This record gives sequence, structure tokens and C-alpha cells, in this order.
Amino acid sequence: MTPPLRKRSAKPWARAGWLLLTALAAPLAHSQSACSSDGQPAPSALFERFTNADCASCWADPATPSSPPNALTLDWLVPGSQGDAAALAAAANSDARVRLAALQRSPVASQDHLLTAIPGEPMTMMRVAHGPAVGNYMGVLISLRLPPNTALALPVTGWVVLLETVPVDTAGSPVPRYVVKNALQPLWHMGEKLLNQEGLDFNEVRAMSLPDAVATDRLRVAGWVQDAQGRVLAAVQSACQPAPEYQAR
Repeated sequence: MTPPLRKRSAKPWARAGWLLLTALAAPLAHSQSACSSDGQPAPSALFERFTNADCASCWADPATPSSPPNALTLDWLVPGSQGDAAALAAAANSDARVRLAALQRSPVASQDHLLTAIPGEPMTMMRVAHGPAVGNYMGVLISLRLPPNTALALPVTGWVVLLETVPVDTAGSPVPRYVVKNALQPLWHMGEKLLNQEGLDFNEVRAMSLPDAVATDRLRVAGWVQDAQGRVLAAVQSACQPAPEYQAR
């Protein structure tokens, strides 16, 4: 997973993080777009497809389930036993194993999928935003607000993922793909319980590293937060809007 942004500027990714923070905070240049979850419909489900990188035929399997309507869809490419020799090794990501472990699911031999409804939690607000790619990094802003008197099974955890959208028929895929290229878990600290008088108002900026040969114009950021019982409280995904001067043309 992407390491947290720390103060030790000797680290290359830390220096990049401060540059990306500046890019997020500064007004957009005319060639850039505003990319955030603002104004996007809240997903009603989290749909995750898991594919073993050893499975050469899985990517093009006509039985691959399509995304349900209004779902946040993720494609996890799970590293297989063949390592770099696997058919889908170039897209495999070790974060997929971490996600399977968090779900308490066994590693997949070929492919599998999971659909989780998002009932939501009233007054819970989550937001993601990101700047343009700078070198091999992208700056990501994450915010979460939980209201006071929220009855939750603690601890509350979150995921933020960097997705590359892959059009249908690419390399024979029968469905559009949303391939997880990187993932992180925000560093909020909930304690043992939320006091009745307290809520949570959390903001964090992180630098997410970009893999080689990624199509930066097809990247988006998504995130969700869930309690200890696996109930998803909120989910969001970004979209990039043209800069205002281009919208007017």
C-alpha cells in the first residue's frame, strides 16, 4: 500500500507529496481539470471483481458479471503462483490480497465477485479529490465527517483506491473494467468509541504512487468507509470536469 505522507522530506515520495499538495490547493491551470466526488451520485452498492493473475482466460470470460446500476465497481487483479510469468501479471496488485484478507475471503483460483449494498448512514459525508499526475505520483485529498451520536460497530475503517478505467473489448474484455492500481487506508483514529458529544471531522492529503505505463487520462479515485460489521457507511468516486473556461466554449 502507498506509504503515508510524512515530514521527512528526504524521501522522494514525501517531496512529491508536498508538490502535489500545492497542486491541489492552487487554482487550476487552463489545461487541467477539476477531479473530485463533488456532485457525483452516491453509489448504492460496492461491486468487487477478483481475478487471479494466473488465469489467462478470465479477463475475456464472456460470463464475467457486469456492473450493477449505480455501483462503485472495482477490478482486483490478484497475484498468482506464477509471479511475473502470469498472464495478467502486469496488472496484478498485492493490495488485492490485503483486500481479500480484510473481507476474510480465500484467495481466488480463477475469478470471483462480491456485491455489498450501501445502506449509508445519515449525515455521514465522505469526499475525495485529486490533482494531476506529477511524475510518478498523484496527490489525493480525503475527507470524512461522522456526526455526533453515531451508533457504529467500531473500529471504523476506510479504503481509498486509484482506478484505471479500461474500455470494453480491451484485450477482449466483455465488460468495462475499473482496475485497482493502488490502494491506501487513511490514518484516522477512532479510539474505542465515539462519545455522544463528539463526531469525527477528518481531512488528509496523501501522495499515491502511479505504476509504470498507466493511462493517466483514465484514472479516477474512489473510496468507502465501513464499520466493524462490514456495513458500508459511505462511498464516493471522483469524476473530472473540464476547467470553467473550456466549459463555456
